[in-house]
Amino acid sequence: MGMLEAITLSVIAASTPLLLAAAGELVVERSGVLNLGVEGMMIIGTACGFAAAYLTGSTLVGALAGMLAGAALALVFALLTLGLAANQVATGLALTIVGVGLSGLIGAGYVGQRIDPAPHLFVPVLTELPVVGRILFGQNAFVYGSIVLVAAIWHFLYRTRAGLVLRAIGDNPGSAHALGYPVLEVRLAAALFGGACAGLAGAYLSLAYTPLYISGMTAGRGWIALALVVFASWRPLRLVAGAYLFGAVSIGQLHAQGLGLGIPSQLMTSLPYLATIVVLVLISRARGTAGSAAPASLGTAFVPDR
Repeated sequence: MGMLEAITLSVIAASTPLLLAAAGELVVERSGVLNLGVEGMMIIGTACGFAAAYLTGSTLVGALAGMLAGAALALVFALLTLGLAANQVATGLALTIVGVGLSGLIGAGYVGQRIDPAPHLFVPVLTELPVVGRILFGQNAFVYGSIVLVAAIWHFLYRTRAGLVLRAIGDNPGSAHALGYPVLEVRLAAALFGGACAGLAGAYLSLAYTPLYISGMTAGRGWIALALVVFASWRPLRLVAGAYLFGAVSIGQLHAQGLGLGIPSQLMTSLPYLATIVVLVLISRARGTAGSAAPASLGTAFVPDR
């Protein structure tokens, strides 16, 4: 049971940054915008979050700094794609390159430095319960926040008028604009929200998952988050299952090597992407039915009539 508890805790820790980043990107894509710069926004969040926490001694300040850094890069993306109608794919890829470069510059003086990890919840009696105690009542605020975030996004998209407007803009921005809805403003807000979530995911890596700063510590998690949105077919509640599945695969390869099973680590690492390809094929076959929630205008620039 101790091994089961340890593996479960490892999976939760590995899944949390994926869930945070993918949740923000889902909102962005439901508005009809495709931002491939999640990796860049995450990695700038790791550097800025760690630097702020190291200088102030506050995990909260570090998390806020990571969110602001991610949102700042997202603002640059929005200004180029929404304001100047630049190609979203090319701009997103460029954003990743910029984020990697800036993170190396900002974090150069903090490489190898350590801070106190984000505190974990402790509830007397409940946290001490065997197996489930630490899993349910002993996590840090990032883990609980990721679950609350997904629930809030689901409620926003499917239970509020603003969420309906955002989905309508993603499906048909021209019709939404004709009805008087501010398409560009809504997409800007969605892009900033997605950037803040990606920055928070990056801050989690340097503040809680591995409470020290090393260069390139996102290790491609931003790309996995993008794949996860497609894997979940753009539905918030499916993100949770998908994120924990991807996290389990990431942890599984480590335990497989430790047990000497002889499974190539490259194969285990590729499984999330192979699963995404399978889901994409299934979605394409079911297009036009309720099985796909992909926004019809995803990645398409919108220039309103003046």
